[in-house]
Amino acid sequence: MTDLRAQALTFRELHIPGRPLVLANAWDTVSARLVEEAGAPAVATTSAGLSWDLGAADGDRLDRVRALEAVGRIAAAVRVPVSADIETGYAEDAQGVGDTVRAVLAAGAVGVNIEDALYGPEQARRGGEPLRLVAEQAERIAAAREAADSAGVPLFVNARIDTYLRGAGDLAATLERAATFLAAGADGIFVPGPVDPATVKGLAEGVDGPLNVMAGPGALSVAELSSLGVARISVGSGIAQAAHALVRRAARELLDTGTYESLAGGLDYGELNTLLGKGR
Repeated sequence: MTDLRAQALTFRELHIPGRPLVLANAWDTVSARLVEEAGAPAVATTSAGLSWDLGAADGDRLDRVRALEAVGRIAAAVRVPVSADIETGYAEDAQGVGDTVRAVLAAGAVGVNIEDALYGPEQARRGGEPLRLVAEQAERIAAAREAADSAGVPLFVNARIDTYLRGAGDLAATLERAATFLAAGADGIFVPGPVDPATVKGLAEGVDGPLNVMAGPGALSVAELSSLGVARISVGSGIAQAAHALVRRAARELLDTGTYESLAGGLDYGELNTLLGKGR
């Protein structure tokens, strides 16, 4: 746990408003190694990319064991700190979220994203409500905090708020949730969805902790988000989606026209083989 604690402290220090931690989300060992080789100070997983890699859909469709086995492989493949996207916690209740966090630490990760959205049967049981009740989500975050603190690891708990993604609230509602989750033990707030400067600035100024936003094509640049006070920028499943688009494009070209132009520009076989052959 000593090394894990050191990595957790390092990861925490990377969240600086105006000098954000930029995360190119990975989903398997090779993507994690490539992200690390590119110079990233940390690796974050994408739950969607990881789920797809394991043959499951995103949105609480993957079980804890398979998900964290994959996180463990990623953490073992790199030297930099790893943060795991654990969706809603891979658990039905707060106690289960605590169990998940203990498994995250055992896998070697020092950060987690925990989202407040509801999916599938659970959402149906609640009449289609898009988000968990604030008090219930706060209990789950508190359980994550307690599990990490009991293990002696300052795990970075990033509370994801899906008000904008799910059309379930405005800036005021988001800030209310953020304040409650930070009081419950969250270290940072992740609000995917907003891309306009006014909203991002309002979030950065209104959240009493590091703000994480999700970026991609058409979003503000890293420099622009930095100037608004953002402390962490991630791209979610964006890189995985781009990689899978290439797979489909290359396969269709090969099968439809019998040509191989989509394969041009690929990484050199020897380069990849050497990268993965180096070991951790």
